[in-house]
Amino acid sequence: MRFTSEQHLEDGVRERHFTLGGIPGVLWTPISATPTTPAPLILLGHPPLGLRKMHPRLVARARHSAADGFASATIELPGSGDRPRLPAVEQSRAELRRALAAGEPVSDEIVDAVVLPLVDRAVPEWQTALDAVLSLPEIGGPVGYSGGVISIGIRLALVEPRISAAVLFAGSFVPRAVFEEARQITIPLHVLLQWDDEGNDRQAALDLFDAFGSQDKSLHANMGGHTGVPQFAGEAAAQFFTRHLK
Repeated sequence: MRFTSEQHLEDGVRERHFTLGGIPGVLWTPISATPTTPAPLILLGHPPLGLRKMHPRLVARARHSAADGFASATIELPGSGDRPRLPAVEQSRAELRRALAAGEPVSDEIVDAVVLPLVDRAVPEWQTALDAVLSLPEIGGPVGYSGGVISIGIRLALVEPRISAAVLFAGSFVPRAVFEEARQITIPLHVLLQWDDEGNDRQAALDLFDAFGSQDKSLHANMGGHTGVPQFAGEAAAQFFTRHLK
């Protein structure tokens, strides 16, 4: 893990950009995080749009988390930003967009081709990043995961025992194989659903929530489309992490 830049934000949050095996990432730590009082960690997921484009939203989430005493970290997803493209995935995304534009059903084959290669590559990279971040003296457990591609969150919550709780955002297509993995998850879950999300199959999102094996799970549904998430939804997610990671 090599830090490439550092700045201190106005509210006492330290932002450090890093690379890890050629993968860009960002770490935010509150001023209260020290080797004697290490901060718990939240992994910030995001859609595959590139860290540069997502940075304003990610830093806003990180600053809110830092105010609650959490460190936050994120990494660039495979095929995004300045990382090499994944031609097969991009072709499948084009097929997905064509089917949606034509009002045609999206086949399981298209969903698998779009999502599974991303999950298979991203999850081990998140685990490697977690190893590196937790090796820093000012960062400690427990660890939470928040947002991003829900299939990545599901796989990571299943295979990574250091993750103690997760906030998941409904709204992306979920392969049947990942749907089955959801049945094996037992950590506390807070699931956010935008009821009128134009890019989300509402019934599929409800079925996925029902499939989660966790006994401690809650579904928070709000009226509005994909970009209409109300401010109190973020506050509820923050309260969830405060309950389960401190």
